Amino acid sequence: MVGGGAGAMIGEVHRIASRLDGHYELVAGALSSSPEKATESAAAIGLDPARSYADFEAMAEAEASLEDGIEAVSICTPNHMHFPVAKAFLARGIHVICDKPMTATLGEAEALAEIAGKADALFVLTHNYSAYPEIRRARAMVAAGDLGSIRLVQVEYAQDWLTEAVESKQAAWRSDPEKAGAGGAIGDIGTHAFQLAATVTGMVPNRLAADLSSFVPGRRLDDNAHILMRYESGAKGMLWASQVAPGTENGLKIRVYGEKAGLEWHHEAPETLWFTPFGEPARKLRRGGPGASPGGAGTDLERLSRVPPGHPEGYLEGFANLYTEAARAIRARQAGEPTPEGLLLPGIEDGLMGLRFIDACIRSATADAAFVEIAP
Repeated sequence: MVGGGAGAMIGEVHRIASRLDGHYELVAGALSSSPEKATESAAAIGLDPARSYADFEAMAEAEASLEDGIEAVSICTPNHMHFPVAKAFLARGIHVICDKPMTATLGEAEALAEIAGKADALFVLTHNYSAYPEIRRARAMVAAGDLGSIRLVQVEYAQDWLTEAVESKQAAWRSDPEKAGAGGAIGDIGTHAFQLAATVTGMVPNRLAADLSSFVPGRRLDDNAHILMRYESGAKGMLWASQVAPGTENGLKIRVYGEKAGLEWHHEAPETLWFTPFGEPARKLRRGGPGASPGGAGTDLERLSRVPPGHPEGYLEGFANLYTEAARAIRARQAGEPTPEGLLLPGIEDGLMGLRFIDACIRSATADAAFVEIAP
């Protein structure tokens, strides 16, 4: 692991998720940009001091030279470090599992895509919400035509933790363009919403119009975004991302409507998917319940569940599903076998999509919310 030391919430999430299905062992780390904190963090989680590194370059070089060196690295740093860290490990043939967004800038994302294309290693982006069983079911239902032609896509991700100026490590780097990149809320949570909509619908908008706001005085990046989206098919969408919505903890929701039916999913009730055929009673679909494997790529949903229906699964399990799918893909590559069927791993294309989304939002907002093309 690179990053994810003391005080880093996402590092602990990745550590728990990677261990959940027994495919990973954490054996090395450069857990902080501060050598002292890296050493303290390594000791706190029981890491061998000999494999606790002061910086990621030293770690990549040393681990690549070891007979039992790491097979994969988890990147849990602020956004501005994603590119150099991923580059260092991919160049040495070490698989990369990276938190989102892929990089801080679109230019870096394009450069990393080129590097990854030449590397003998996988790059996986942890858009964890795309790995929930009911999201995979929703994707399969849309692909099967259960909704008919898609007309409307509504997705939102609202939080309240930045409603006021906050003095904390997590808030500081997310509000700093040098570390977070050009996007505030659109980068931190808007990319999740955008990728989730693309996962469910199988469509990516080709145009958008964005109204970005920084409501908290002195904040340098957006903390609220209203975005209209247009699809080549004629479908239309709206995306709202906000970190200044009091009373909203982690309000990720998606609604998709076609000519025949609709779907609705809320992160706060992740094991339920509502299917609403026109003129018929709404149907409440549950993880592990009847019809839990609708067929099609990525829909062997029993594989994504660990406990019986009625025993809640959620956020950590979504991350764990991606880690386990990554492990299966890595093992297949090591054995010279094709990637197992049914995996749905976000990767370079999802990362590029996220940075193109951020870039288009900023260009649109600069042009007073005019519609702009999303870079191909």
